[in-house]
Amino acid sequence: MSDLKIQHILTLSQLLSKGARYNFIQITTSSLGKNIKKSQQSASKHLLELETNGFIERVVHGRKVSVKITQDGYAELLKLHLLLRANIETSVHSLELKGTIISGIGEGAYYMSLKGYTKQFKSKIGFVPFPGTLNVKLNQPEYIQAVEQFIILDGIMIEPFSDGKRTYGWVKCFHAKLNNSTKCELIRLERTHHDNSVIELISKNNLRKTAKLKTGAKVTIKILIPNLS
Repeated sequence: MSDLKIQHILTLSQLLSKGARYNFIQITTSSLGKNIKKSQQSASKHLLELETNGFIERVVHGRKVSVKITQDGYAELLKLHLLLRANIETSVHSLELKGTIISGIGEGAYYMSLKGYTKQFKSKIGFVPFPGTLNVKLNQPEYIQAVEQFIILDGIMIEPFSDGKRTYGWVKCFHAKLNNSTKCELIRLERTHHDNSVIELISKNNLRKTAKLKTGAKVTIKILIPNLS
């Protein structure tokens, strides 16, 4: 018996989710292919190879197939699960970005001073930010791509609010360090004029003065990534 092949993991996992650990389940190769986003022919080939290698038992009834995962098949999935879990739990949950300080247009000072935000900042991140954001232009495509994931990560959520005249969008905060020393928060905004090449940082104090930074200065930002496990 050979080891479980990468291309068969989704197929075996799909069978597991359908209850094939202890019972024979009836499936069609067309429905299986659709669920694993492969062709009917590929699904049929996967089942044959899984059976040949002892990972499933299969009984054919015309165009329908009844399948059950063998003990060896389940053992392979369990081994993979434990390996992934161990690596995820011991991985470094941080991201390092590098960029250049740029001048903003003054919007950060206005928004960071709104009571609808400041009350939430005080209760959720422990301080009212200095009125203004430090803008950093990322200097590598891989940093820009990395920032895109923050829209789906569970940061500290500052909820949207309305002052009766207009509605202000949400803000997500992520704990960070500027140049490995100055604590701050990376913020991602529901509404912003910046694209993903520009990130904004907030802090209790004026980051430019605290970190002695001028426009054009090169900086490193280390962000703590929420543990997704």
